[in-house]
Amino acid sequence: MQTYVNSYYAATRNQTTDYPQLEELVECDVCVIGAGYTGLSSALFLAEAGYSVTVLEAAKVGFGASGRNGGQLVNSYSRDVDVIEERYGEKSAEVLGSMIFEGADIIRQRIQHYDIQCDYRPGGIFAALNNKQLKGLAEQKRNWERLGNNNLKMLDKAQIDREVGTKNYIGGLLDMQGGHIHPLNLALGEASAIIGLGGKIFEQSAAVEITYGEPNVVRTAKGVVRAKYLLIAGNAYLQQDLDPRVTRKSMPCGSQIVVTEQLPEQLARSLISNNYCVEDCNYLLDYFRLTGDNRLLYGGGVVYGAREPDDIEQLIRPKILKTFPQLKDVKIDYRWTGNFLLTMSRMPQFGRIEKNAYYMQGYSGHGVTCSHLAGKLIAEMIRGDAERFNAFASLPHMPMIGGRTFQAPLTAMGAAYYALRDRFGI
Repeated sequence: MQTYVNSYYAATRNQTTDYPQLEELVECDVCVIGAGYTGLSSALFLAEAGYSVTVLEAAKVGFGASGRNGGQLVNSYSRDVDVIEERYGEKSAEVLGSMIFEGADIIRQRIQHYDIQCDYRPGGIFAALNNKQLKGLAEQKRNWERLGNNNLKMLDKAQIDREVGTKNYIGGLLDMQGGHIHPLNLALGEASAIIGLGGKIFEQSAAVEITYGEPNVVRTAKGVVRAKYLLIAGNAYLQQDLDPRVTRKSMPCGSQIVVTEQLPEQLARSLISNNYCVEDCNYLLDYFRLTGDNRLLYGGGVVYGAREPDDIEQLIRPKILKTFPQLKDVKIDYRWTGNFLLTMSRMPQFGRIEKNAYYMQGYSGHGVTCSHLAGKLIAEMIRGDAERFNAFASLPHMPMIGGRTFQAPLTAMGAAYYALRDRFGI
């Protein structure tokens, strides 16, 4: 039996009940493989539209990245609209750009409509470490304002010093359409909403075999689901051999997070005065925020190929002390790693596998918001409006370089190059 990692989120989750294991034959309109944000958002939108939905989860709801991430609502995709226009043309940039703030809006709507208690706080800062990054943020502000985000503010050195208790940054960009949450409690709240609408969720029920057709048939160790439509939404935790056409397109990568002991209120506010979340602008970025009970949550680094690091605290504590040397005596209470799914293009991968079978994956570090958008788009498509889903599906989905043997070291070499550029500000 797979259970949650020993994370701060698991220790403070609202819901501790278990969903049953599938031990029967279930017939439904839509079968969703994976109870992370992609699967949950999809199932919830479809259940709201009146479809009968069954979600199969190999472990627990929110077991993967959806219940382990930094909890930041960061708008856009892992590649912003200027890169999209350069790579894919003006039309793609226009269509995809029109959706870049929608994922965070969906999350806020879900929280309000279903009264999900997940410590939502508005506001996120992109922090610049050098002039090149600050110039990039000014360009980002212009791009996002052109697309309708009027809740942005450039921060100069004095302003960002007032917001974040470190001298490391020379400026930044505040996005009040961003924010932060307790990600596992969001996932659990969405799961409860699905059940309330008549949907079914089965944990400890990994899909072990798929037979595509009309209907699609999904087998688990002890049960079977027959569904008109099938959605594969396992992301970095999808079994590699379930359908190689999906898994060969991307690579799981690990990211590490630590959470401190509870901090006195005055100390916590001296670190981040207005309780925004923060991420720097490095290629291999660091990110941090305060939790609902005044702990500092700090994450950073990437382990390519999703290997478990030997000592997470040893990796992250130096980053904390470089940012906040005043925390040198603060104890770390939680430390964990989790995998996200990286694509060659850094753009999400949506597509059709067979006539009534689809996949959505590969958010490359921007999964919290984009996965919620994905759920809305698949629901639109199944209801007969495929335009927005196809805007993503039409993007080229390149297999990862080097195959399974060489993709991790080759990608790490590329990352090392960009890390040097981060260091020298070029």
